Amino acid sequence: MLQAAPSSPPHARLPAPLQAPSFAQPIAASAAPQAIALLADAQAIALLADARASLDRDIGLARLYLDRLSALLTHGQYPPSHDSLLVPERSPQPSSAAHGLAVRGGLAGWQKRRVIEHIERYLETSLLTDDLAAIARLSNGHFSRAFKISMGETPHSFIIRCRIRRAQMLMLETSDTLSQIACACGLTDQAHLTRLFRRVVGTTPMIWRRAWRQPE
Repeated sequence: MLQAAPSSPPHARLPAPLQAPSFAQPIAASAAPQAIALLADAQAIALLADARASLDRDIGLARLYLDRLSALLTHGQYPPSHDSLLVPERSPQPSSAAHGLAVRGGLAGWQKRRVIEHIERYLETSLLTDDLAAIARLSNGHFSRAFKISMGETPHSFIIRCRIRRAQMLMLETSDTLSQIACACGLTDQAHLTRLFRRVVGTTPMIWRRAWRQPE
């Protein structure tokens, strides 16, 4: 038996355009296909309208609305998984490295594993290339070259990627302030987090969090 469509379309309850619309209720798996299609269409229309309304005032927020729309069209429901919202865990790599194989001139498997484990364990602290090179038992210059071959980016860029990824996780999963999150990710303050976040993600932490964090 078909479930009755909601009495009022979801977009009628959306906040003002500069606020991220909340679709906290996923589409029920048992709902009839027609009801699912109607709800998805309503969500898509609302997201597109908010993106258009934000274009002249906040291009970063407009981009996030379009990201939401893309997730809806791709996955058929909202919200998407947390992992799909985060910066990629690794930079694009050669096919052999992507499959965990040793790359000529790169790090050995044990070196790569120990270095990454160290970075993840001590991400809230200052991480020096000298210390990472010592873990891999290589000179600083040799380590930096081998790391870039294996990981597709320099040690410094990889550490920034890890810090921003952790910051995104904390923004989605906690109510910590941006200053607290910055410290938990090894950054000096909120301004430092904002500067790196904008460079990597393309918008500010505040806008990104407002757009993607779901109401509790």
